[in-house]
Amino acid sequence: MKTKLLRFFLFLFIILTCASSGIYGQSRQQNTINQQNRRNEKTVIIRLFNGKDLSNWVLQLKDPAVDPASVFKVKNGIIHITGNPFGYMRTKDSYSEYKLHVEWRYPGEASNSGVFVHAQLPDTIWLKCIECQLKSGSAGDFVCMNGAKMNEIKNNSRVVTKMAPLSEKPIGEWNTMEVTCKSNTIEVYVNGTLQNKATGISETKGHICLQSEGKDIEFRNVYITKLPQAQRK
Repeated sequence: MKTKLLRFFLFLFIILTCASSGIYGQSRQQNTINQQNRRNEKTVIIRLFNGKDLSNWVLQLKDPAVDPASVFKVKNGIIHITGNPFGYMRTKDSYSEYKLHVEWRYPGEASNSGVFVHAQLPDTIWLKCIECQLKSGSAGDFVCMNGAKMNEIKNNSRVVTKMAPLSEKPIGEWNTMEVTCKSNTIEVYVNGTLQNKATGISETKGHICLQSEGKDIEFRNVYITKLPQAQRK
């Protein structure tokens, strides 16, 4: 009798051990597959500014009599915009599902400019787009231009003010703005601080622009990183 019980418990132990090993093996195999898939998803970076010229951009000014080359210039790997007259430089291609990286500074004195995302054609001085404000003291505000919408708009205002205290650096120093455009949302970070978030935006794809407004401003390291879900499309 004891021998039979011993054999039974030994048999049960073997079955449970095998079942456990099988489940553990399947789990390890799935984890390995997931890790391989993540490694295979290469980061896609698109350099909007090549560091040499503005061949990837369309230049637009309010005054057609002014030569755009006198307003938008490249020197030593830096974009220089005079700010006068009003206008913008926009990407030739349109984009969606990305994280935009832009570095800017006011080389002389505080002034005004902006980064436009989801800009819609046709070209006009006030495009339909979402402006991520670069105006000194207000970097991180949203401006809904020419009919663009978001849930955060209140009292028919076009402006959604930044969420956090000022995070800009002193005039003459380089600042960083990162704009994540995902689905119908936009998040804006200024020097690592979350300054604004938009939801329910009316446009989710479009051109990217750098604005000429006011006085001198400089840009460098302008590129986007495609979000993972966009890379799989």
